[in-house]
Amino acid sequence: MEASMPSDALDTSKWSRRAGNAMTALFVLFMVFDTSIKLVGLRIVDDTLGQLGYPAGLGFPIGVLELVLLVLYLIPRTAILGVVLFTGLFGGAIATHLRAGSPLFSHVLFGGYLGVLAWGGLWLRDAQLRALFPVRR
Repeated sequence: MEASMPSDALDTSKWSRRAGNAMTALFVLFMVFDTSIKLVGLRIVDDTLGQLGYPAGLGFPIGVLELVLLVLYLIPRTAILGVVLFTGLFGGAIATHLRAGSPLFSHVLFGGYLGVLAWGGLWLRDAQLRALFPVRR
């Protein structure tokens, strides 16, 4: 006889909450770092954007956009909007790296890795999101 797990087992799971918080923390820490170097205006940002075909000075507006999206992501009522908008931003980064011929696993897919952290952390922390996108057996 199979033991069935209640459908809300993930809702009350300490593991789920902790894993979600850990994934969210990793994502937020990276985005704070990434946003900060763009807002401060480090030369490496302009150099890197130039190698990708973007004009100098574009780092600051991208940093402002990332900061707005990060704030949306961190506010529980707007977290889903934030992660959806981040997904669009990461898609643009993936397309840029594909066009530039960047290495696959370290550059092209990096936006995907960030997306997995952002969505995974939110999914593990938010019961309503899990209800919308359930894991089925």
